[in-house]
Amino acid sequence: MSHAHAGLAPTRTTLDNGVAVLAKEIRTTPAVTINLAVRAGSICDSADAPGATHLLSRVIDRGTTTRSADEISEELDNRGIALTIGVTRHVFAIVCTCLAEDFDAVFALLGDILMSPTVPESELATRKGEVITGIRQDDDNPAVRASETLMALLYPNHPYGRRTKGTIEVVEALTRARLVRLHAERFAPSGLIAVVVGDVAVSRAAAAGRRRVVISMMNKAQADIAYGFTAIARADPAYDAFWLMNNALGQYAIGGRLGDSIRERQGMAYYVSSSLDANVVEGPLVVRAGVSPQNVDRAIASIDEELVRLTRDGLTEKEFAESRQYLIGSMPRRLETNDGIAHFLQTLEFFRLGLDYDVRLPALLGAVTLDETLAAARRVLDPERATVVIAGPYEQP
Repeated sequence: MSHAHAGLAPTRTTLDNGVAVLAKEIRTTPAVTINLAVRAGSICDSADAPGATHLLSRVIDRGTTTRSADEISEELDNRGIALTIGVTRHVFAIVCTCLAEDFDAVFALLGDILMSPTVPESELATRKGEVITGIRQDDDNPAVRASETLMALLYPNHPYGRRTKGTIEVVEALTRARLVRLHAERFAPSGLIAVVVGDVAVSRAAAAGRRRVVISMMNKAQADIAYGFTAIARADPAYDAFWLMNNALGQYAIGGRLGDSIRERQGMAYYVSSSLDANVVEGPLVVRAGVSPQNVDRAIASIDEELVRLTRDGLTEKEFAESRQYLIGSMPRRLETNDGIAHFLQTLEFFRLGLDYDVRLPALLGAVTLDETLAAARRVLDPERATVVIAGPYEQP
């Protein structure tokens, strides 16, 4: 006997100060996940200060107008809570899971951290050092270098093309006053989405010709390839077709067509996959692969070949059906935890997908046709327009 999926059916409330609150009551465990997000990601960084928002994320929990850094740490430690603070291109988020009995106190603490930080000079100096260490590690990582360079080429003179962490010179020059001003300008209640999931009452988110860039890092053992295109915005009507097409290309099972061809049958890649980051503006579709230096050219040629085949012939009926079923079937697994639900609700609120999006999703994917996935592939995946970045022990022939 089958039962229809009833959907998450969260409750949405807008507070008087403009904060959007999404709540989902789940009583299976006495725990609550809190996910607070502000529409203030790295896209808010000015051209002369890339990395400012990332640095703010590293120091925002080190003191507020009512609590010192030590008091915040003690309050979290006493409740056994670990905060996750992250920045994407469009969102600045604080996430944690606490006991239901601690919800009121923890919710107030997170709100205080997010909206009233003081950015003490001593804490800022410490966190600057940590960020600079991270930048140096990124500079020595071929995969990061390849991905960042690809984004810079796909999005010239645009915030998407800047390094999220910035540069050492910029981070060293950033002042407390600059971060405080950034926070004051961008962190307004009207831009805050608060998602609460768990054991708490409801009453409580360029077109161009082919380019190739090599970043020689001869001390490395592996070469990392980032191969991509500017694709679509999340609001594009063809999003579901793109999502399904990309899943078949480089995500489903052992890595879709790319994984089957390059890693499994040819044995060339340590890893290979594709990702679609449809966002507020046209986000990238990127193929990433890690290979030995001698296989770089063969791997790129194989990516070219798979894209040509996909745009010429489209998906097979089997690939199409299995990928669609995988995406539909994976939804319940994504919503098995409070954290997973909270992240999902942030996404649907940020992109205005509707509170019943989880219920509508099977029908949305079910309405996609083979012809629409072929059209999606042909719209973007032209190897002659690809931007290719290679980082590692490889030199341009």
